[in-house]
Amino acid sequence: MAIKRYKPTSNGVRNMTVVKYKDYLTTDTPYKPLTRGGKKTGGRNAFGRITSRFRGGGVKRSFRTIDFKYNKFDIPATIETVEYDPYRSAFISLVVYRDGERRYILSPKNAKAGDKFIVSEEADIEVGNRMKLKNIPVGTFVYAVEIQPGAGAKLARSAGTSLEVAALDGDKVHLKMPSSEIRKVSAESYATIGEASNPDHKLVNIGKAGRARHMGRRPKVRGSAMNPVDHPYGGGEGKQGIGMRRLKSKWGKPTGKGQKTRRPKKYSNDNIVRRRKVGKKK
Repeated sequence: MAIKRYKPTSNGVRNMTVVKYKDYLTTDTPYKPLTRGGKKTGGRNAFGRITSRFRGGGVKRSFRTIDFKYNKFDIPATIETVEYDPYRSAFISLVVYRDGERRYILSPKNAKAGDKFIVSEEADIEVGNRMKLKNIPVGTFVYAVEIQPGAGAKLARSAGTSLEVAALDGDKVHLKMPSSEIRKVSAESYATIGEASNPDHKLVNIGKAGRARHMGRRPKVRGSAMNPVDHPYGGGEGKQGIGMRRLKSKWGKPTGKGQKTRRPKKYSNDNIVRRRKVGKKK
């Protein structure tokens, strides 16, 4: 396991862990033509109103342009480097195609410099190769999956995630999600064989507040510590229960442990074969 645990030289680092990046990454310098700057929002929208709470600050970082469409078909490519991306949990790879073009892609698990892959309908079933779902055998694990053909990878892009091809149903393919949900996706959509890189990401313990601030996370306030005007859980003398049978968000919407939060008339409901299991029995 490539996890480094710090010595408890202070309370802040007593349980802090990090991924041993040196075991995976080949360079710490990004490919400049595929990077750009950006403006931080602090969780605010175009009107200056906070729409995502507890965000702000953080270290300065460059945005890497990732190729989620993989639209260079039948052209072999070679991985040149495996790199860290501050905007995502999985690693990325700089690849060079046979025609000389370079692009960033999401790295498959255990990718290393020199590995080859191809995007093709007739590709072999090998880790890193990308092909249409209708040509992938049942039981295969895939990541970076398209929801609509040609729209680019949308599903299973986080570190260590993958979907299982559960069944082929006419022009649809059933995919089993990490949440246990089974969803229908077009059989013409492309997916990459394998699973996303950096599976140790979920084992990382941030350890201290300062590290969270470097990541752009501001302190999160408990609802029970607020006033009644600010949160349904607020008010009262001393520490006490929330005073209601079901959990609510700040805006009174159902949230958390065992409650269904999906809209009953959501457009994609027809594509769900089996709903995800929620709550403690998951």
